[in-house]
Amino acid sequence: MRKTLSVVPLLLCGFFMQAQSTKYNLIIGAFNAQCDSNGVSIYEFNSETGDFKFRSESEKIVNPSFLTVSSDNKFVYTVNSDNANGAVTAFGYDSKAGKLNLLNQQKTTSADPCYITDDDKFVYTANYGGGSITAFEKNNDGSLSAVKQLEQHIGKGPNVVRQEKAHLHMVQFSPDKKYLLGTDLGSDKVYSYVVNADEEKPLELKVANDIKSGSGPRHFVFSKNGKKLYLLHELDGTLSVFNFKKGKLSLKQEQTVLAPGFEGEFSAADIHISPDEKFLYATNRAVANDISCFKILKNGNLEFVERISTQGDGPRNFAIDPTGNFLLIGHQYTNTVIIFKRDKETGKLTDTGKKIELCSPVCLVFTEI
Repeated sequence: MRKTLSVVPLLLCGFFMQAQSTKYNLIIGAFNAQCDSNGVSIYEFNSETGDFKFRSESEKIVNPSFLTVSSDNKFVYTVNSDNANGAVTAFGYDSKAGKLNLLNQQKTTSADPCYITDDDKFVYTANYGGGSITAFEKNNDGSLSAVKQLEQHIGKGPNVVRQEKAHLHMVQFSPDKKYLLGTDLGSDKVYSYVVNADEEKPLELKVANDIKSGSGPRHFVFSKNGKKLYLLHELDGTLSVFNFKKGKLSLKQEQTVLAPGFEGEFSAADIHISPDEKFLYATNRAVANDISCFKILKNGNLEFVERISTQGDGPRNFAIDPTGNFLLIGHQYTNTVIIFKRDKETGKLTDTGKKIELCSPVCLVFTEI
């Protein structure tokens, strides 16, 4: 009898842990300059039901448009898209309590930071207006140093309105962390930097990859093995598949996020791969306001599946929950995060009717609780 009773707590504990694993924190960054919001919000998200509940809001900061979470889940870093006053902000992150604690803020010294990523030692930003990449060293308490390195880019493209100079739009690591890649929408290039985190200046330019003229490379995503890079072009709606090796890109396939015969305004935005790497999704803004789904074939090429409305205006960013059950799209102009159910077998999306209403959501990141 004693042995039987001793097993019960273990079973209950196992059940509790399993139930808990369906819940994640959803951290949302926003353009909050024109509305009553502190900037960064945290919600609890149930990956089985698609339900959510508000947990907390950060201290007041300006336009935390993109954010990154440290690998140990203890710190959150955001850019502050504030024209010439662009900055980065460091927060301590208590994932269990779902709360952020402001640590410090540093100027990017380059205008309009719009993307951010980090490794164990540094935080890196892409600065759209300044046309540069900046690096900040992490202090022991998670706060940030002043700028340690600034890589200024020059160049322009054929689109005289959008490509009058360099416009860095994204920085992200290759899966092996050996390279940091930056997209330059202004000059149609993707820069590959070797990462030397132990050096005073951690970035060393390795390759400047030329991309299709006038396309405006914006966001990209790697396959998990690092051999394929999928690049979304903002200005012409192209979706390119590249082979990636030692910083170099070689074009393998081109698709598009534009519907056949589409003639309205568009602005391709964000791109992500499902956790099982079976499907790729990409959003398109302006009149289009849709999301395209592609099946990833065994050779890495893409096969079109469907294209549907995102049910809002300005789908600047989206995220797939870690289980792959749901896809959430943040709408900059209609102030909603629309929650779609994913069919894991077909990749197709269904609107659940559930939505999070908040000020201008433009970055969604899931973390463990």
